[in-house]
Amino acid sequence: MDFININIFFYILAYMVGGIPFGLLLAKKYADVDIKSEGSGNIGATNVLRVVKQSNPELAKKLGAITLALDAFKGIFVLILGAMASVDTSTMWAIAVISVIGHCYSPFLKFEGGKGVATGLGVLAYMITIPALIGIVVWLISAKVLKISSISSLIGLIAIIISSYYVYPQIPDIDSHVPINMIAFFIFYKHIPNITRLFKGEEKSVV
Repeated sequence: MDFININIFFYILAYMVGGIPFGLLLAKKYADVDIKSEGSGNIGATNVLRVVKQSNPELAKKLGAITLALDAFKGIFVLILGAMASVDTSTMWAIAVISVIGHCYSPFLKFEGGKGVATGLGVLAYMITIPALIGIVVWLISAKVLKISSISSLIGLIAIIISSYYVYPQIPDIDSHVPINMIAFFIFYKHIPNITRLFKGEEKSVV
């Protein structure tokens, strides 16, 4: 397989794997609920927790945690395969970005999808571990204090962006923060409704 073909293969794989709606599938199989038609309608861990919690709080915690883990790992999975195939760094970053796009605009959900937070966090943890860890800590603290998933996620993302410039003034091998900023753009864009509700005082907590 030549260089161009292997890159295209990984781009398609990243999009397809990134688009797997684990939250929707798990909630349907184990709680018999359609999270796209309940709660916020989002396919991510927060809505799984919110919707399933109404009937089974213990199951909600488990499914929420599993959804979060799987959404984070699906991007990492393709990156690991890319590393095993020795693709270059720019291709790895493209895989990271496309994985997030796949989650946000899933081919399995008529190009609808989630907010991209867990998948974005997963690929960033793989590509720039230290800034991602800083973001995770900030995210957890914010979630504990604010009790609002959306704003906590965005605060954590901002922490990753800022710390990435300090830890990596130039990202190794590509000398650019463009992929990180692209991931951030898609996540922020998908959160516009949440931000709007936040300013109106209508954004719900997860407790």
